[in-house]
Amino acid sequence: MSEFISAVNGVIWGNVLVYLLLGAGLYFTVASRFVQLRRFGFSFKYMLNSRSTSEDHHISSFQAFCTSLAARVGTGNLAGVAVAIYTGGPGAIFWMWLIALLGMSTSFVENTLAQIYKSNKHDGTYYGGPAYYIEKAMGIRWLGIAFSISLIIAFGFAFNSVQSNSIAAALSTYDIPPLGVGIALAVVTAMIIFGGIRSISRFAEMVVPFMALLYIVIALVVMVMNIAELPAVFALIFKSAFGLESAVGGGAGYLVSQAIQQGVTRGLFSNEAGMGSGPNAAATATPVPHHPATQGLLGMVGVFVDTIVICSATAAIILLSGQLDPTSGVTGINLTQQALSSQIGAIGHHLIALAILLFAFTSVIANYYYGESNLRFICNKEPVIMVFRVLVLGMVVWGAVGELPLVWSFADMSMGIMALINLVAIIWLARHVFPVLKDFDEQIDAGLQPEFDRKKFPFLDKTMDQDVWDSEEEESCRKLDQGYNCICSNCNPIEKAEKAS
Repeated sequence: MSEFISAVNGVIWGNVLVYLLLGAGLYFTVASRFVQLRRFGFSFKYMLNSRSTSEDHHISSFQAFCTSLAARVGTGNLAGVAVAIYTGGPGAIFWMWLIALLGMSTSFVENTLAQIYKSNKHDGTYYGGPAYYIEKAMGIRWLGIAFSISLIIAFGFAFNSVQSNSIAAALSTYDIPPLGVGIALAVVTAMIIFGGIRSISRFAEMVVPFMALLYIVIALVVMVMNIAELPAVFALIFKSAFGLESAVGGGAGYLVSQAIQQGVTRGLFSNEAGMGSGPNAAATATPVPHHPATQGLLGMVGVFVDTIVICSATAAIILLSGQLDPTSGVTGINLTQQALSSQIGAIGHHLIALAILLFAFTSVIANYYYGESNLRFICNKEPVIMVFRVLVLGMVVWGAVGELPLVWSFADMSMGIMALINLVAIIWLARHVFPVLKDFDEQIDAGLQPEFDRKKFPFLDKTMDQDVWDSEEEESCRKLDQGYNCICSNCNPIEKAEKAS
């Protein structure tokens, strides 16, 4: 079984998926007229002011953003970056930056689609993601089910056990038994996930900014301590990326190929752009301005923060410390811990342990929601959801004490399959996203507050749910059953009076 899974992963990750992700990123970048550069300033400004919603019981864009970032930012930002540098050299960081830049446009497309094709839960919240836009826009429910099953396996079960294992390993140095760690994690996780998406989004909104800022401050301290070395480190990254610091010949070519492979692969794993995971969180938001492109733009910021900011922070800590030795065998989280400890003393080990705890635990919470959202696509029954919650909690406990090599490989295969399905879908549906972006751009350039009018887009209007993306007047009509007075000019006054009474 392990040989078969390894062979499948070799094909998916070694050939097909990497080139498809790169090609999709280039296509979306050009077709969107470099939206990640044109609208980055707006996106970042909007992120800082995105905590408001049209009504208090809605999920804000910032809450959805933090939920997505909770899943993106995990132990890979600490251990994965260290592996990339150890194996591919400092040049791997340049290729991580490049894949993040392209991935920002991919994230825009998939998050905008998730907003367009979200479903109304009629309790002030929404849900959706790739499975939903595959069914609604492409009319292929079985493909949406295949995507959902792959995501549930990868994020709902496998990755959560891996994150639990990472937390247990980090706390093992404090003589805390792994089983105790697993049980404690399961209890706290249950307290959050049983509260539904509102509880999950509130948790992410509180914890994710804190953990990200804490880690960035730690990296800034290291950079300030070594500020004279920063120019040389940047020069090393760029030279290593193209083999300029090596002797010419086959050796340099091999080093460059390793830098590209490690940077691209680790970058894709880290920022998840095109994988189809982030859109599950993006669909929950009620964005202000009231336009699908708004959340698409915020999705770009998530990729930027994950790779350009947090992964770069880890790279700076390692490269400035002088602890990188390709012959030492010290890699992964051990290299990151050793690098930070060499700069700020023994407290560095404790800070990395804290970072692992926060990064991994927030990933568990967000990964669970991704799994629940896709399970609801297959079978939206509360008893089934309850069984899923119990199984996830069981995987959290098991992950803390189990051996996970096969789980990792199986998760990679499931993630690769869901990414392939999602990429095919967003490449096919992107032609409907770019007119939405154009509509957004035109309103912004005219000095207007963007407002989405579904009637401008006949295909979208026909394939979207009827109870999303209406105007405020049309939305008021749907509230009649809840005792509100309708203000819609399209309603018959007699009917309004009858319904309101």
